[in-house]
Amino acid sequence: MHSRASDIRSTAAAPIRIVLAAFLVFAGLCSASTAMAAEGDVTWGVRTGTTGQDVNRQNFNYDAVDPGATVTDSLVISNHDTEALELDVYAADGFTTTSGQLDLVTKDTASVALGAWVSAESSHVTIDAGTSTEVPFTVTVPADATPGDYVGGIVTSLSTPSEEQGISVDRRLGVRIHLRVSGVLTPALAIDDLHVSYSGTLNPFGSGDATVSYTVHNTGNVRLSAGQSVSLSGPFGLFPREVGGVDAVPELMPGETWTVTADVADVAPAFWLTASAELTPQVVTTSTGAADTGLTVESVLSSSGTWAVPWTLLALVILLAAAVVATVLLLRRRGRRQKVREENRVKDAVEQALRERDSPNEHSVVAEMAEQQQVAETTDRVHPLA
Repeated sequence: MHSRASDIRSTAAAPIRIVLAAFLVFAGLCSASTAMAAEGDVTWGVRTGTTGQDVNRQNFNYDAVDPGATVTDSLVISNHDTEALELDVYAADGFTTTSGQLDLVTKDTASVALGAWVSAESSHVTIDAGTSTEVPFTVTVPADATPGDYVGGIVTSLSTPSEEQGISVDRRLGVRIHLRVSGVLTPALAIDDLHVSYSGTLNPFGSGDATVSYTVHNTGNVRLSAGQSVSLSGPFGLFPREVGGVDAVPELMPGETWTVTADVADVAPAFWLTASAELTPQVVTTSTGAADTGLTVESVLSSSGTWAVPWTLLALVILLAAAVVATVLLLRRRGRRQKVREENRVKDAVEQALRERDSPNEHSVVAEMAEQQQVAETTDRVHPLA
């Protein structure tokens, strides 16, 4: 998942100071008592203050705040340890992690939205053992702030150096802040860069694997999540198949993106494969998390295709076809040779018959010569020489 906030977070890694552990508990995700519970060696708790607000709220929620307006509130920090505790207090922008959870940028990363609008009365507090302190803060919305939803948090942090030089452990505990700047709200999601790839098999009668990937983009100005479905089909909608196991899109802030990849096994190589993805946005637009029935967003559908050619089967068919053609040509050649030989035999026989008809018979010539010799001998006897 890529977003502006996550890019800020990734570029903020300081080579000198490495955060080995960060424990961040949001009151919006769990009850106040859970938020106050220590995790590991985190020995303090945080909760929302009571400054003009509902004491039972689990996070800071500010609806329909006009540009240029200011909101005041407070954070209560309780020290459960037996020793005094010194903590840093600061605000930070929120973003959605690759696991679909809300997180805050680290202290050494500059906030550019809600985190920059929050100013705590004290950036560093000392809390005696077993006591609590209330830290007031103000949220000042810029006059040119665009309408829509913003998420951040106010954080308490304890940094302790480790034995290794230049390395420290940062333990954080905070409460989420939701704020909506009043104005025209335009909830919208988009599907970007839908792509499908197909990998076949050497088995001429086997199936292959397909991979469908795309990016869900919150192009509106309110928080949105979405159900989604992915399907595959062959040419003209043949061999339709629903892809299972595609998780819902988590809550995305305006401008954030979420990458989806679905691997599909046993896909028939139908020469052309079409992948379709459909989003069903779930509108949770108020900062308290309640659905706003006054806002609706249309479903989003996108599709893309790729070749899914059974190359092994196609090669086998081509070889068989070539063998059939070669056999037919060979039989035709053999037939033509036999026909030529037969025609030559008949021709020779005809020529021989014609020669025998036009030439004297050998036996007749011999008989005629014998007859002439006999006549000569008779004449010699009748007329002897004088």
